[in-house]
Amino acid sequence: MSGALEGKVAFVTGGLGGIGRAICARFVREGAMVFAADLKESAAVPGTTFVPLDVSSEESVRQAMAVVQEQLGKLDILVNAAGIEIEQTIEQTSLADWNRIFAVNVTGTFLVSKFALPLLRRSGAASIVNFGSYDGFIADPGLAAYCATKGAVHALTRAMACDHGPEGIRVNAVCPGYVDTPMLRSFFRDHGDIHSLEAAVRDVHPLRRYGTPEDVANLVNWLASDEARYASGQLWVLDGGLTAQVQQMKL
Repeated sequence: MSGALEGKVAFVTGGLGGIGRAICARFVREGAMVFAADLKESAAVPGTTFVPLDVSSEESVRQAMAVVQEQLGKLDILVNAAGIEIEQTIEQTSLADWNRIFAVNVTGTFLVSKFALPLLRRSGAASIVNFGSYDGFIADPGLAAYCATKGAVHALTRAMACDHGPEGIRVNAVCPGYVDTPMLRSFFRDHGDIHSLEAAVRDVHPLRRYGTPEDVANLVNWLASDEARYASGQLWVLDGGLTAQVQQMKL
């Protein structure tokens, strides 16, 4: 590893999930001091400090940032990786489910960023990485509420970059396509023949594979580092070329 994050302090929401775990592990290898925040502690990421966090709760977010303040007194990197998915059309989606997915995916990004800002300002060269999706640009069937949340995160990312760039805080969003995570595995299990669906998902990509959490962590690591010091307000699509092609040509 390059040690690109040596001495940096990072806070990762959803830090014990598939993508969040890979980001935390990469940050540790790059020399960062990492807070892995999640709803409950499961298998720890070696070298990280676990912080309990419900991103939809203002009080929980306040308490989590108080831990960072008490232990290290500043923050250089914030990654808003916590997120959930609901596989429904709007007609099938209850108001409770609609509010729940917005509470985690959008309000969670808002709350954690809001209460992290005083700590991020002390960095002088801070980076926020939000999580959008290729579903914020185009839509998969049966993911209406999820697509709506990711479109909101995209717009919020640009607004945050404009507002806080003058304070030395860069804000970007990573927008993955299909990534091999527990969420994707659950999607495969819920839709019939797992092996046939895995093959179909793989073959629709020009690269003939879907992503890994480590692929995402590589991009997040760069955006968090000083190498990306001129990158802000952008939506970085990482999808193996999926959205570059005209889908009708595959019929």
